[in-house]
Amino acid sequence: MSTAESTQEKTGLGNYFVANYPPFSLWKPQHLDAAHAALQKSHPSATPLGLYLHIPFCRKRCKFCYFRVYTDKNARDVERYVSALVREVELYSRMPSVRGRTLHFVYFGGGTPSYLSAGQLTAMVRDLNALVDWHQAAEVTFECEPGTLQQHKLAALKELGVTRLSLGIENFDDAVLEANGRAHLSAEIHRAYSWARDLKFNQINIDLIAGMVGETWDKWRTTVDKAIELSPDSVTIYQMELPYNTVFSHELTLADQTQPPPLSVADWPTKRAWVRHAFDRFLEAGYHVSSAYTLVKDPERTHFVYRDSLWHGADMLGTGVASFGHMAGVHIQNVDTWEPYLEMIDKGELPLARAIPLNKRQLLIREMILQLKTGRIEPAYFRQKFGEEIFHVFAEPFDQLQKEGFLDIRSEQITTTESGLLQIDRLLPAFFLPEDRVSRYT
Repeated sequence: MSTAESTQEKTGLGNYFVANYPPFSLWKPQHLDAAHAALQKSHPSATPLGLYLHIPFCRKRCKFCYFRVYTDKNARDVERYVSALVREVELYSRMPSVRGRTLHFVYFGGGTPSYLSAGQLTAMVRDLNALVDWHQAAEVTFECEPGTLQQHKLAALKELGVTRLSLGIENFDDAVLEANGRAHLSAEIHRAYSWARDLKFNQINIDLIAGMVGETWDKWRTTVDKAIELSPDSVTIYQMELPYNTVFSHELTLADQTQPPPLSVADWPTKRAWVRHAFDRFLEAGYHVSSAYTLVKDPERTHFVYRDSLWHGADMLGTGVASFGHMAGVHIQNVDTWEPYLEMIDKGELPLARAIPLNKRQLLIREMILQLKTGRIEPAYFRQKFGEEIFHVFAEPFDQLQKEGFLDIRSEQITTTESGLLQIDRLLPAFFLPEDRVSRYT
């Protein structure tokens, strides 16, 4: 049985998407000394530095969401959190690892960053700009839920320097949106997108999810066609999964139980077929593949600086409750609940919860597997940066995945086949160190 065939094809509980390496379950509180040591050292300015700001507020909690978000906070809570977030950036700005470095990218994620008012966003960015310099940042990304947007808020974002607006559309079918707990409906999508286009943002990205509860072939085809009609600068297409600790993980009846589920999630072959259809349609419309999840209209003009920087070893300050960051070869995560986060900030402490220092081989694996998500890697890059011949180090998994038809290996380039790209996340653990192979990815 092949590597891929041995993996269950039904959508069961657990994470599928490989967001980082080593797996998060291996990050431990006992490694925090390594995190503090990394922050206390000056680092070469040649290494790009980014800033991630977690805005954890939402109008509703999507039923598939496993991020740290809150739907029950009042205006005073929001103000307190925003002040803490700015204070956390201030604490970082004093660190030797950060002092004097300019930001290469900034990313407002969530949750729903666009939940904040235009006034709150303007004040927060003003305060942040006084602490860290992002005037020369190559990219400032801002995630939005369409129903939280007004024309004046979008105008404020443009004025604040947002270069990439990312709209969490997910689907155009109102019944699908409602079944999955999305706060917005299709009318709000078109209204928000029209405003954003009129303001001429450098890049408008739209997110779609293949395999949401209630999805069908006909509905998916319609969603893809409507997405193409919008003509976004880029599109990101994820495959629905059922992580632990989601509403769906508690509501849905799993396949190994006796009763059929009231609403089913498509299996992985179906979701891959839907993504393949979307990719084919966007390619017919003149788009270009940028990664296993993304297509861009103009590859010369449209880039993903946040993604590509992290996948090539950039440092990043992860700020906000439950946020992840990376500094000088050490992964770091903040505390993941509300009061401990705020209490530590109030005490003037960085709200760190767990970490893991990476050895040279782990750093190599991390960059290699993440860059494979773009569909191609060049052995010369790893030879120059790590002094390793990846053909030799990973001869067995490369050979196996090539035999299974997922990779095309040439002398100085390794590319994924179409089939390999569509299921890249379940292939990547083949490159993990044995001690990093755990039953749960997260």
